Amino acid sequence: MISNERPSPFGRRPYGDGPLKPRVEEDTLKTETIQIERKTFILTLKENPRGRFLRITEDVNGRRDNVIIPSTGLDDFRKIVNEMAKAAAEIPAKEQ
Repeated sequence: MISNERPSPFGRRPYGDGPLKPRVEEDTLKTETIQIERKTFILTLKENPRGRFLRITEDVNGRRDNVIIPSTGLDDFRKIVNEMAKAAAEIPAKEQ
C-alpha cells in the first residue's frame, strides 16, 4: 500500500470512492456567451438554496474551467474588471 492510499481516520476514501454529494438544484436566471479569439466564455447567473452566484465557464477546444463568484461580490468584481480594462487601454503594449 502506498502511503497516500491508507484509510483516512476521518472515514473518507481517497479519489472519490465514497458516497457522492447530493446534487444541489440550481435555477438559471440569465446566460450570455462571448467568443474571444479561440476561447468561449459562458457567463451564467444562477440561484440555489444558498443564494445567487455568477458562474464563468471558459471553454477552449472542449476543455472547460469554471469560476464561481457569489452575488455579494459582483460589485467588487465589476469594479476590478473595469479598472483592468481601463489600464489595458491606457498602458502601451510592449514592443516584441
